[in-house]
Amino acid sequence: MKSKNIRIHSPLDMHLHLREGEMLNLVAPLSSESFAGAMIMPNLNEPVITEELLDKYRQDVTNALVHPFTPYMTLFFRDDYTYDFLKSIKDKILAIKLYPAGITTNSEYGVGDIDDIMEVLEYMSNLGIVLSVHGESNGFVLDRESNFMPIYEKIASMFPDLKIVMEHITTERALNILEQYDNLYATVTLHHLMITLDDLAGGMLHPHLFCKPIAKRPEDRDALLRAALEANPKLMFGSDSAPHPKSEKESCGCAAGIFTAPIALQALATLFERHHSLNKLQAFVSDNARRIYEIEPEPKIITLKKEKFIVPDRYGEVIPMFAGESLEWSIA
Repeated sequence: MKSKNIRIHSPLDMHLHLREGEMLNLVAPLSSESFAGAMIMPNLNEPVITEELLDKYRQDVTNALVHPFTPYMTLFFRDDYTYDFLKSIKDKILAIKLYPAGITTNSEYGVGDIDDIMEVLEYMSNLGIVLSVHGESNGFVLDRESNFMPIYEKIASMFPDLKIVMEHITTERALNILEQYDNLYATVTLHHLMITLDDLAGGMLHPHLFCKPIAKRPEDRDALLRAALEANPKLMFGSDSAPHPKSEKESCGCAAGIFTAPIALQALATLFERHHSLNKLQAFVSDNARRIYEIEPEPKIITLKKEKFIVPDRYGEVIPMFAGESLEWSIA
C-alpha cells in the first residue's frame, strides 16, 4: 500500500492499565483520544473482585475520559466465585483476568494452584465468560511464559467451550500453541513486536523498557511480528500500556511496565508500513478483537497521516516508549 492518510475504524486496545486516582486522570484521556475502547485491567491496589468495586471503577474511568470511549471492564480472578455471582455480573464484564500469585504488579492475591480453580472455570464455560490469562510461571525469567504453556493446554483441553485469551504473548512457542486449540486466542503488545532483551539490558540498562513478561529473543520477536503483520485472525492488539511515575521506573526495584497508549497507533503504522502491511492494520487493531469478543464499539474513526510525530519526553510524570524520538505517522 502506498503511503497516505489511513483511516482506522474503531481501534481497540484489548489490554490496558489505567490505574487509579491521579494516574487514571492523566492516562485515561490519552487512550480515549486514540482508541474507541479498551479492555481495562483489574489489578488495582485493591483488586476488582466485587460488583461494588467493579461499578465504582467503571464510574471512575468514565469520569476521567475526555473523548468518546468504551471501557470494557474485567474482574480479578478468585477461586471462590460462585455460579450465581458470575451469572449476575456477566453482562457487566468482558472477561475475568487470571494472575498467577505474585507474578506482576498488584497480583499478590492471584491464583496459587491451578487445580483449585476448576470449578470456577466450569462456571465460566457454562456462562460464556472469557478467561483472560497472564501466562507466566515463577521460574527462570526467560522461560516463564514457555513453562506456562502446559497449563494453557490443560485448560483448553478440559474446557473446549471456554474462550481463553493468552495475554501479551512473547514467544514463538505461544504462537504454536495458539494454533493447536480452537478456543485459544491471544493479544500482543507494541513493545514485544519491536524490542528484545538486548534493547533492555544489552548495553546500559533501559528501565523504561522493563516490563513483565520481559522482552525475549530476536526469533521470538520476529515470529510475533510476522503473525501481527499477517493479521493472524486469532491475534489482537493489546498494548499492556502500564504507566508508572518516573521516580518508580528510575529507581532501585524498577517498576515493571512500558507506557505506550498515546503513541501506539502512530508506532504501529510506522512498523506496518515499514513491512508493507498497512492494509492489515485495521484487522490487527480492531476487526479481530470485535469478532473474537463479539463486541461492537461505538463508531469512531481515527485518521493517521504521513507526518512525523515527535514523541513527548513525558506525559506528566510518566515517560513513554520512544520518548523524544520521531515516528513517521501522526494522528490527524
